[in-house]
Amino acid sequence: MNADFESHKATIISQFSMQAVPFAELPGHSDAIRMLVEMCRLKGHEEVLDVACGPGLVACEFARYAGHVSGIDITPGMIAQAAARQRASGLTNIDWRVGDATRLPFDDASYSVVVTRYSFHHFPDPKAVLSEMLRVCKPGGTILIADVVQRPENASAYDELELLRDPSHVHALTFSEMESIIVQSGLLDVRTQRYRVDGDVESQLRASFPNPGDEEKIRELFKADLDSDRLGINVRMSGGRIHFSVPILVVVGQKQMSER
Repeated sequence: MNADFESHKATIISQFSMQAVPFAELPGHSDAIRMLVEMCRLKGHEEVLDVACGPGLVACEFARYAGHVSGIDITPGMIAQAAARQRASGLTNIDWRVGDATRLPFDDASYSVVVTRYSFHHFPDPKAVLSEMLRVCKPGGTILIADVVQRPENASAYDELELLRDPSHVHALTFSEMESIIVQSGLLDVRTQRYRVDGDVESQLRASFPNPGDEEKIRELFKADLDSDRLGINVRMSGGRIHFSVPILVVVGQKQMSER
């Protein structure tokens, strides 16, 4: 296994071990989950896999409408939070596993629905993760990806900001990059939706763990964007605080019934 890749996985685990609780409590992170459920057109009997499930927000919502849900995440702290959320919700049709999205520990064609939310920008090779999602998805099953997607003119500045705020960030895909990955995957009946996650800088920083000295750099990047929109997240002042809105793209498609 590539040493750089192993180092990046360690960074993800370190960051999200610290973020496990505050991530789940951030305003906006529970919003739009019902949209994801509706886009998957569940009938009540599906076996769902949530890849990079984090603190279980998505998995627990899907469990209310599906037959069974499995959640997998590389960070044990996130899985602990997810299991606690499940217990608090009284849900019995979920299981959790610590594991790597690039090597999912499941058999081929195990799940009828495979989803991931807010994860692709953490992966050095999101195409490889999608390939694994497809492998464990049943023929004719549903794949859903929801993540920040940027215009090409904003991607570099946004990546610079996010890498300071969260060292496990890799790259926010542009619309053309996401389209290319989806086309290459062979997904059929592809549908999309967009929404924005609203937040404010200070709340975001309280839930983040940047390297020492980087918090003020982050604030300065936001301030500099008030009149330029280089970041592509509609930075603005409201009530004496700096607010922003991150653009999210949701992509849903069906796995082919058989290989071409």
